[in-house]
Amino acid sequence: MKIIEIKSHVLAYDLPEELGYSQQYYARRTAHLVEVKTDEGLVGWGECFGPGNVAIANKAIVERVIQPMIVGMDPLDREVIWHKVYNLLRDHGQKGMPVQALSGVDIALWDLAGKITGLPLHKLIGGRHRDRIQVYGYGMMLKREDAASHISRFREEAVAIKDAGFKATKMKIGLGVRDDILLAQAVRDGVGDDFPFMVDANHCYTVDDACYVGRALDELKPFWFEEPVAPEDRAGYRMLRNMIETRIAGGEAEFTRWGWRDLLDGQCVDIAQPEVCALGGVSEYLKVLAMAQTHFVPVINHVWGSAVALATNIQLLAAIPPLPGGLFQREPMLELDTTDNRFRDELLTEPLDIRGQVKRSGGYVDVSDNPGIGAEPDMDYIAKYAID
Repeated sequence: MKIIEIKSHVLAYDLPEELGYSQQYYARRTAHLVEVKTDEGLVGWGECFGPGNVAIANKAIVERVIQPMIVGMDPLDREVIWHKVYNLLRDHGQKGMPVQALSGVDIALWDLAGKITGLPLHKLIGGRHRDRIQVYGYGMMLKREDAASHISRFREEAVAIKDAGFKATKMKIGLGVRDDILLAQAVRDGVGDDFPFMVDANHCYTVDDACYVGRALDELKPFWFEEPVAPEDRAGYRMLRNMIETRIAGGEAEFTRWGWRDLLDGQCVDIAQPEVCALGGVSEYLKVLAMAQTHFVPVINHVWGSAVALATNIQLLAAIPPLPGGLFQREPMLELDTTDNRFRDELLTEPLDIRGQVKRSGGYVDVSDNPGIGAEPDMDYIAKYAID
């Protein structure tokens, strides 16, 4: 069997309302899917992290840079393909967009491997430790409104996410130090003292401001404080871990085993958040997972994108070993963006229906036994939303 074509599909639609986080507002939902075709008719699907114009640029990398390197190769030679592409692109970026593009191709190759063997991804990587995954609902985005409106809306959204059956919730911050503390207080008031919530700063603070916010969060007992400072600020991460009690989470903006080696060796995070669609795909994710295990750092994947990304992460979370192991082990969670996302809900020929599963099961999603990542996009749907 040989690879005969690699095709990118960049999808987009206008959101019903503008959403934002600490760095920007956005009004369009996008997704970048990768399709790897073989000479025997089998097709694998992957996804590249990166919105908007980043996705369009990554499409060019996938089709015009990576495709010529690997057409004609055996799709089962995943490690050979990964290293060939990475080595040839090393001079042009060991992080960022080249690795994002490679991630989508690699995921598609793992999906193909599952279809070739008839096995789900979790079987290919060693089996599953759990039959279902607990899910947390991510929402409470920033908008162009005043602090008082944010506070009221965040409290209401947090309650709605809890009532929808999710096991925990995550909020955005980024209005400024004082208002961000009030936002976190509103969410804690809404969900009550015993419901886990997480706070995501998207690296908007200096260490001093992050420490100020973090000490206030200590009183509210969030489950974690995510990306408090810039991902390059490894010393800042280490300082914060010593300054505040709340767990520090991060890593979604880190790439490859080499970047993660430094993050973990530097004792920067209490919770690792690898993003499989960005860091190098499933092949590289498994190496990062092994390194996190050697450092005894729990892994809770960062998840953002379409149903392809979600299906991939469900498979990976099922295969995460317990750390360090025990009768009452804390389980990994699947992150679900609860804002408007047609590519989460409508893309597949058989929708995942995660929100429905969560409501019916009390906070869980089942792990598919279908081959590969267990998800098949609808080609007519892709054609409807393709922007290229």
